Amino acid sequence: MADRGSAIDASAGATAEAARWQGLAPVHAPDAHWLLLGSFPGVASLRAQQYYGHPRNQFWRLVGDVFGADLAAMGYPERLTALRAHRVALWDVITETERAGSLDSAIRHPAASDLGRLLAQLPALRVIGFNGGTALRLGLRQLGPLAARYRVLGLPSSSPAHTMPYDDKLRAWRQLAGPLNDL
Repeated sequence: MADRGSAIDASAGATAEAARWQGLAPVHAPDAHWLLLGSFPGVASLRAQQYYGHPRNQFWRLVGDVFGADLAAMGYPERLTALRAHRVALWDVITETERAGSLDSAIRHPAASDLGRLLAQLPALRVIGFNGGTALRLGLRQLGPLAARYRVLGLPSSSPAHTMPYDDKLRAWRQLAGPLNDL
């Protein structure tokens, strides 16, 4: 996985209030059956160069509970290895944006990720899960007719800002483990 950096683009005159951020590279193996797409990493994740790096984000716990692995207890490199072993790919629908803070509502001037290019690298892909409403809305727009080839799931956000009880989130996320041949 190439490190694309997360530095603030000072040459563009970005300020601390509205910094231009570069997202993270996709995590995948060619045999992935599931693709989980978020909107764009929060500041804590970008600084750590780790997907879902905020300690209160429930992503690793949710995915671990769905696939039967204690991802939350693992170090970050081991989490990524476990995702690949469970045939799960990970990326965001936005590859770079201006944003003050970490809320999706603060995203300005987003650049779309090349989802079509990623999908072409994942011939075994069957399910696309969107982590939160922003990811779902933007991702479906980006995928267009390609979305019909996959089982598409809108999932409640794993963000600590989305205050739904964990058990309710997990119930929705368990849809990921449903049958792969529903297409």
